[in-house]
Amino acid sequence: MATEIRVPTLGESVSEATIGTWFKKVGDAISADEPLVELETDKVTIEVPAPAAGTLSEILAKEGETVEVNALLGQIEAGQGAAPAPAKKGDDAETKASEPTASQPADKPAKEKSEGDMPPAPSASKLMAENKVSADRVEGSGKRGQILKGDVLDAIAKGPSASADDAPRAPRAAAPADDEAREERVKMTRLRQTIAKRLKDAQNTAAMLTTYNEVDMTAVMEMRKKYKDIFEKKHGVKLGFMGFFTKAVTHALKEIPSVNAEIDGTDIIFKNFCHIGVAVGTDKGLVVPVVRDADQMSIAEVEKEIGRLGVAARDGKLGMADMQGGTFTISNGGVYGSLMSSPILNAPQSGILGMHKIQERPIALNGQVVIRPMMYLALSYDHRIVDGKEAVTFLVRVKESLEDPERLVLDL
Repeated sequence: MATEIRVPTLGESVSEATIGTWFKKVGDAISADEPLVELETDKVTIEVPAPAAGTLSEILAKEGETVEVNALLGQIEAGQGAAPAPAKKGDDAETKASEPTASQPADKPAKEKSEGDMPPAPSASKLMAENKVSADRVEGSGKRGQILKGDVLDAIAKGPSASADDAPRAPRAAAPADDEAREERVKMTRLRQTIAKRLKDAQNTAAMLTTYNEVDMTAVMEMRKKYKDIFEKKHGVKLGFMGFFTKAVTHALKEIPSVNAEIDGTDIIFKNFCHIGVAVGTDKGLVVPVVRDADQMSIAEVEKEIGRLGVAARDGKLGMADMQGGTFTISNGGVYGSLMSSPILNAPQSGILGMHKIQERPIALNGQVVIRPMMYLALSYDHRIVDGKEAVTFLVRVKESLEDPERLVLDL
């Protein structure tokens, strides 16, 4: 009896997905709840588990295809063991000759099979073919041992293969026509397509403007240094900077509610709650999980939730509920070394705060030049709903809270 594999419910307002990677091939034995295929939606990547144990008998939706909720992906036949491929007419003799006998043991499984049934990435396969590098020379670092392009480049750098084709060749001038053969064309993932569309829509729709300021991080850094060990021992999570920034933002949003609002047609919707989106970079693109009701949380609770969301994002385990409902976003380009940038709004939100690298700089303080750990802050906002005075005041309030963090504790 066959068991159908169908697209699960993808979440509110999400009706379709793109087939990412099939982890199994037709004929492979599978266990119940074993991941079978990866689906890419506008917001997250979802693994579809096997609804039953048996053999994967049919794949109906190929990689790269777009499918809707409840669409049929494939079928599982009850029973164990891989189903033999049907023999072509006239191939019986060859089939029998290739079967293992008592004196001729079966070939060992290919490396990619033992590494988790993940075929090499398309870019890696192409690079291996071009450089005549066999898969057993490459150690995969991807998910379930998948060989990635970087793995092939590492293998090539370690040394040439024994093939005579790898002998040094005389240098030659590259013709423009040769460039195409050295290019790589990869289809954008659904997540990347959505990121591109949303960012461009935000630029085309909002009257976006950015205001800048800088904050002296001395007080936050000293408080963090003083209490980090006690904090981690009590709460089981490290005391980072995001907890302080999130609380500083929620305080400022209470004072300047237009930054926490959005436009809907000719209406302005003011949010009487603070759901803070925290931009997280992953190997598949930028995602923005949401810390819900951050204004009602302590710094410790914020740090715990950000930690949970960060791990889920990097492991591809974010749920749809983790991605929805944000009213304001914080983006930390400083972790990558960015000194200054102008973030793009996460529509339909009206504000996004850009954090940057902490760098020691000379500043004038009380008539003297001193060296302080400084960070540039950037607030991009929708000028249709937020006036310049409100935007500047908002950023100044964030700066004041961070330079005097006791204000956060006393709710000032």
